[in-house]
This record gives sequence, C-alpha cells and structure tokens, in this order.
Amino acid sequence: MVRRLVVNADDFGFTRDVNAGIVEAHQRGILTATTLMANGDAFEDAVRLAGENPGLDVGVHLVLVGMPGLPATLADCVRAVYSGGLDIYGEFAGQVRKVIAAGIRPTHLDTHKHTHLLPPVLRAVCTVAEEFGIGWVRTPGDFPFAYGRKGVVSAAMRWRQGGMRREIEGAGLRHTDWFTGFSWTGAFTEKELVKLMAGLPEGVTELMCHPGKLGGELGTAGTRLKGSRVVELRALTHPAVRSAMEAAGVELVGYRELTSDRS
Repeated sequence: MVRRLVVNADDFGFTRDVNAGIVEAHQRGILTATTLMANGDAFEDAVRLAGENPGLDVGVHLVLVGMPGLPATLADCVRAVYSGGLDIYGEFAGQVRKVIAAGIRPTHLDTHKHTHLLPPVLRAVCTVAEEFGIGWVRTPGDFPFAYGRKGVVSAAMRWRQGGMRREIEGAGLRHTDWFTGFSWTGAFTEKELVKLMAGLPEGVTELMCHPGKLGGELGTAGTRLKGSRVVELRALTHPAVRSAMEAAGVELVGYRELTSDRS
C-alpha cells in the first residue's frame, strides 16, 4: 500500500511572520508545499523566501474575498459571484500572472476561503489552470475528521467534492485522492498529526495547514488565525510526527514529484 502526503500551507505572502513560519515548517518539519497570495502584503518577502528554498513547491492561493477591491465577506462574495459583479477569471488570471512575473512557476492552485466550491469560481480556476499550465487543483472535503459546526460544513464540502473532481478531470487537470485539514484549522497539535499518519488512506492526501509566527504584523492583521498558527508550526516540526510518519511508511511528496511520476 502506497500512502503519500502533500503538506500544504495556505497564506504564503500574507504577512512576513506567516512567511517565516511556513519556511520554518518546511526546513525543520514536514511541510512540502505552499500557496502564495499575489495580493498579500508580504508578497515580495515570500518571493524572496521561495527563491531561497527551491525544494518548497509554490502554488497560487487565489483570492476573491477579504482584500482591497474585493468583497469583504464570504456572503458578499457569493452575492457578487452570482450577480455578475466580479470578473472572476480576470482577477485570478491577474494574480497568476503576477506570481509568474516574479519568477515562480506555480505547481498547484487553491482558493482563499475555498471559494471554488462555487461552480462559477471553479470554472474560472480550471480555465486559469489550463491557460497557464498548472496541473493541480485542490478539492476540499475532509476525511474522516468532523467536529461540531465545522463537521456540518465539512460534510457539505465532501458532497460537493465529487462534482469538483469531475470538472477538474474533464479539464485535463489533476487533484489529490484525499484532502484533510479543514475541520482542524486553528485547532490541531502534534497528537492529531500522529493519529493522522497511522490512519492515512492509500493514495495521495493533501493536508492543509496554516503555520506562522505571531509577530506584530500578524497580531494586527484581519484574521482569526493568529496564536493557532504558532501551535500548528510546533505540530508540523514536532519529532513525534516525523517518527509516526516513518513508522507508518508515509511518503512526503510535493506536486512537482507527483507530476514527474506521471510524465
């Protein structure tokens, strides 16, 4: 049984202390990939760090909500998507072009707040992925972890996951076999990661995470994920997690490796 794990950090480029945490999780822990926010305040810092860490896969964290010039909330975003008030393709293509112009060849795409669960947004993501030769698109939908209110949302994401996979595959793109991390966001420690390694299913799984360091920039940023990023960083770099991964025979991979395997 082959079990492979991609560990992806969202929000690269959000703040410099988030960037520092992501790089530390890669250098000292199990993190293999990250997705970059083209409109993040620390974009240039993230580009520099990506150049200094060539083993870190970098994709694009496509943003349609919560940034200047975009809808402020998810509810606003949904209304704008379905009213035609957003040029979704134009926004996403511009973000990808900015990342490529900075010298980064993106390996994968996902969206901030999982907005590509919405069919019009997913269509734009697939179009952009095809146009720029980006082979992988995230399909969120946790297994098998579900806690409280997030469990309800996670179940809805799993229901949508099948349709997303069919559209992604129809566009000639790829997705991992499994996804996890949504229900854990802001709430996981090394204990959960140790348990994950033992129960990882056969195939390729993406673990979404949000590591970081709690400096002044993150402390004043508009996000609920602050101290939890430090806890996630500690978990991703904990020796017990690496030991559990090795004991379970789990192989850490990035999207470049997975792409090379097929070619």
